[in-house]
Amino acid sequence: MLFFDAHSHNLVSHKKVVTIFNTYPNKLHTTHYFSVGLHPWFIKKDNVLEDIANLETAVQHPNCLAVGECGLDKAIKTDFLFQEQLFKRQILLSEKVTKPLIIHCVRAYQEIIRIKKELNVHQPWIIHGFNKNNQVAQSLLKNGVFLSFGSSIIHNKKLQEVFKKVPLDAFLLETDTSTTSIQEIYRTAATLKKMSLAELQQILTENFTKIFTL
Repeated sequence: MLFFDAHSHNLVSHKKVVTIFNTYPNKLHTTHYFSVGLHPWFIKKDNVLEDIANLETAVQHPNCLAVGECGLDKAIKTDFLFQEQLFKRQILLSEKVTKPLIIHCVRAYQEIIRIKKELNVHQPWIIHGFNKNNQVAQSLLKNGVFLSFGSSIIHNKKLQEVFKKVPLDAFLLETDTSTTSIQEIYRTAATLKKMSLAELQQILTENFTKIFTL
């Protein structure tokens, strides 16, 4: 049975691992399944039109499974209104190409929910690298947002308690920038959910194929 890594910055070749590699419009790696988006850390007004044009081309590639990561970040100096405008542009692109959205979010969860309601989206949204409290988690879940958990669930006791309360059909697992293997993250997740590794693999296979089109 396969292991699904919903968001990774590392290209790992393993016959039992399906990875969505995070990439950028000007640095595509199209030989693997990938997501592509304009991350709020790297957006600049000077070249945004070129970036958008490159993105609109990149998402058409058959190995592109999602738009992102993109999103909102209140911990950086980049103008928040500009971030929001570009985020909405990528949401609309996600809807146009019927591919899910992988979201980076820092201190802007209420804004994410507000925009989701405003735009009445149909494509799945995934908050990647989720590591907040249960109140934030339940608010996102209530609004139909999937949560993707990374290696933090291995050692973060508070996050483990949050993860235990997430419904089985509402989460994914990922490695992000960690060197921890997706297999190890799966093993921890299975223990926390009090199930076998094979049972968890079956659940995440269903979740992954429900969200992404391979």
